[in-house]
Amino acid sequence: MTDQPIRAAATIVLWREVPAGFQILMGQRGHGAAFMPSKYVFPGGGVDAEDRTDALPGLDPDCARRLTLCCPTDAPAPGTLATAALRELVEETGLSLPNPAPGALRFIFRAITPPGRSRRFDARFFLASASGITGDIEHFSEASTELSHLHWIGLAEARALDLPFITEVVLAEVSALLSGQTQPGVPFFDNSGAVPTFRRL
Repeated sequence: MTDQPIRAAATIVLWREVPAGFQILMGQRGHGAAFMPSKYVFPGGGVDAEDRTDALPGLDPDCARRLTLCCPTDAPAPGTLATAALRELVEETGLSLPNPAPGALRFIFRAITPPGRSRRFDARFFLASASGITGDIEHFSEASTELSHLHWIGLAEARALDLPFITEVVLAEVSALLSGQTQPGVPFFDNSGAVPTFRRL
């Protein structure tokens, strides 16, 4: 089997705080999906040509710099990745985070899909507060059909869902960050080569 090309992707982890603690927004991929069928995931997907921009929506300089580390020469610009994450949020949930201020999107994780999968992505994960969402954050009627069962769920409860391995790892990172723990750099699971490597950006 010939390995699939690696496509740049962006994912957004939206969070809110309620009296019981922190919650995140997740949805379930379709049973017939070619990639991660039936799994619960965060909104996200591949970078499209329409996402290309030199602006830096929601990014502070440090996040923008980290997004350029350990990248191929044809990698999307930091602002393009952020724009893709915001677009995917609208498409998959119907929620919009317009004109985010610098720092509203925090680059927290990167992972490249291992060889042998039906799809391969170089995915960057962004953490964002739901406080900037326009409209009702419980209202998903404008969402596409790519994700079903969209709902807010507590961090502990989310671990009981049918999650991809990498989503479990991201969830642990999100839990640490929201609890105030300081992390040394951005975790990067690099499966681009024959030998998997882990580093922090």
